[in-house]
Amino acid sequence: MPVATWNGVVIAQSDHTEFLEGDHYFPPDSVKREFLKESDSKSLCPWKGQASYFHVSVGEDLNSDAAWYYPEPKTAAENIRNYVAFWKGVEVEE
Repeated sequence: MPVATWNGVVIAQSDHTEFLEGDHYFPPDSVKREFLKESDSKSLCPWKGQASYFHVSVGEDLNSDAAWYYPEPKTAAENIRNYVAFWKGVEVEE
């Protein structure tokens, strides 16, 4: 089961991730929202659409823009709508 951890804390865990371009996208209900803080950052993928970001926060430590999701993906990426993926030191293990 894919598990996302940062600073020794489980941030997300699910048997139902979507694996896309080398990243596990976790279903929204499998992510512990208490460790996420909204970010104003955005990026654009030509085929998935506009991504929004979260900061990952554990204790006093903040990992800026370490999680992203597509709130309104293009049709080709509809299967990852609101699913959350991680990077910037957040470890995802199967």
